[in-house]
Amino acid sequence: MFVLGLTGSIGMGKSTAAGLLRRLGLPVHDADAAVHRLLAPGGAAVAPVLATFPDAAAADGGIDRRALGARVFHDAAALKRLETILHPLVRREALRFLARQQRLGADVAVLDIPLLYETGGERLCDAVVVVTAPAWLQAQRVLRRPGMTPETFAAIKAKQMPDAIKRRRADVLVQTGLGKGETLRRLRSIARLAAERKGQAWPPRQGRPQVLSGTRNSERTAHKTRNAAGDRED
Repeated sequence: MFVLGLTGSIGMGKSTAAGLLRRLGLPVHDADAAVHRLLAPGGAAVAPVLATFPDAAAADGGIDRRALGARVFHDAAALKRLETILHPLVRREALRFLARQQRLGADVAVLDIPLLYETGGERLCDAVVVVTAPAWLQAQRVLRRPGMTPETFAAIKAKQMPDAIKRRRADVLVQTGLGKGETLRRLRSIARLAAERKGQAWPPRQGRPQVLSGTRNSERTAHKTRNAAGDRED
């Protein structure tokens, strides 16, 4: 089974890309949805979060995510404490997803993780797709969201790995500013390439997993694969 990571900064089109991969028939693990489940009533994160942030209790027995977000947004130490609780639980959900997809005989499984590089999630992946878009389009998309302000947008970006670094670390880039049809075409090509290759990331083992080109030792092969996937222009 080939494990494909999917990530990108806020407003870059990651959620749209994840939806298109599902449309192509690929199983996708949504890390954001996993966090919501963990913080919902009965979720595994509720008790440890309330032990650290008792003011974040919701009336239904879960966590008030808005209150929790306001508590940690401008407090780096508090955010770190929250991440220490959530990240291992989210990782456990991802591992369960991969194990289940392998049992089901999936050729390709996708990990949709916003903070994939920030949390070391690329080590679970055979290749990582980074979605990106011009900065002006990113800002336009984000500032259309209800309640979003330029100041909040800037603060969110400051907490994320810069898009330029993600693009440099990516195995495959997908530009999402060219229309949904073009994004779908590129993702279909990536999915086909992934399905043709034997994954090495799952079950976990030592060593860097292969990328979509099949090797990092052949720049020519990697270049051809990137062009076939339509991921970047030279």
